[in-house]
Amino acid sequence: MKAWSRPEVSIGDLATKQGIRGLMAVYSFLLSSIRSIARRKRIRKGRELDILLTGVFYSDNWIETHLRPMAMASICRKVMMVAEKRVPEIEKVEPIYPPNWLVKLVKSDVARLLTFAFIALRMRPDIIGGFHLLVNGLLAVLLAKVSGSRSLYICGGGEREVLGGGYNTENRIFRKLGEPDKFVERELLKAVAEFDIVITMGSGAIRFFRERGVKSTFYVVPGGFDGKKFYPAQEDPKMDLILIGRLSPVKCVDRFLHAVRLLSEELPGIAAVVVGDGPSFGELKRLSQELGIENRVGFVGHQEDVGKWLRDAKVFVLTSDSEGLSQAMIQAMMCGLPAVVSNVGDLGDLVEDGKNGYLVPILDAENFAGRLRKLLLDKPLQKALGCSARESASRYENLAVGEQWGTILNNLE
Repeated sequence: MKAWSRPEVSIGDLATKQGIRGLMAVYSFLLSSIRSIARRKRIRKGRELDILLTGVFYSDNWIETHLRPMAMASICRKVMMVAEKRVPEIEKVEPIYPPNWLVKLVKSDVARLLTFAFIALRMRPDIIGGFHLLVNGLLAVLLAKVSGSRSLYICGGGEREVLGGGYNTENRIFRKLGEPDKFVERELLKAVAEFDIVITMGSGAIRFFRERGVKSTFYVVPGGFDGKKFYPAQEDPKMDLILIGRLSPVKCVDRFLHAVRLLSEELPGIAAVVVGDGPSFGELKRLSQELGIENRVGFVGHQEDVGKWLRDAKVFVLTSDSEGLSQAMIQAMMCGLPAVVSNVGDLGDLVEDGKNGYLVPILDAENFAGRLRKLLLDKPLQKALGCSARESASRYENLAVGEQWGTILNNLE
């Protein structure tokens, strides 16, 4: 019998981990030092506010769902968005891009962060914020302390942005940890505790932070959506199932493909579509061929007009292992699609099992196929759950979320 041995860890891996820990220790020291001497600007009640944000986004739809309702708040004078790619045209939203000479001098993401810091220190806006903690949020709260501004963290990735030190995120620095790191996690939690406002996509992230002693002010704002873009179809849909999302391992789209294969045995004419792009795109297409369902599932990549694709489908599906309150799911339910989704994360904040969709408790293809089969074979049930889905999701229309942002901003002290 072979003796157990510890896995080999290279000197390079150890140096990287120690480097990240060292950076977080220095960061925490700076944050604590600045906090002890910083003076916050007074915000007069009723005054219109300037908001400075930065972040990386993969689609116009994603960034628009956050910026538009925020800008719609009557107390918001303007939102300045520092970005690398083009920001959609939105009233009261001012895009700011790093200068070309700076992009040529350093990497584009570094140029964006340097531009963000320059604008923050020069203009000292009322609110400075970042989408995602790593590293936009970390820089935002530091700059807010220096500028006397209020700090805002939009937590799009939920607990994964902090858990284990962010090793399981797509951030190219923190994912180099390779495994959970309790020290880095503690330092990230300390940083989150320094924010004046934390916006989460669902209630699960709030529970996570509260259980770890973070006392910041939290709000659930998964985004706002245009009812003129997301509305029920007038004609019978051609597609049975639709899955929308970034094609990465955490979405477990392979589970969806296996469920479609099972359904195809009883429903040979079943048609499904996967909307989205990502690192798993090629692998998933190959799997559909191996399962013999390449003619049953279409992979259409990234699409800007998501509403059109949703109106051409009957049921929305998410087979993820981890989710916040999915924007794609909200959009689908606004279009009158019942949602069959994993019972994970914050999906249960909107989906009520058996009322406007199904929460699948055991995450395997058989259980998903069972719920989907029930809906596809029972059109009255499908219609009833779809109507309830539309009603449930109406609270996420732009006007309602804009009013919510107005309340949040008015509560600032």
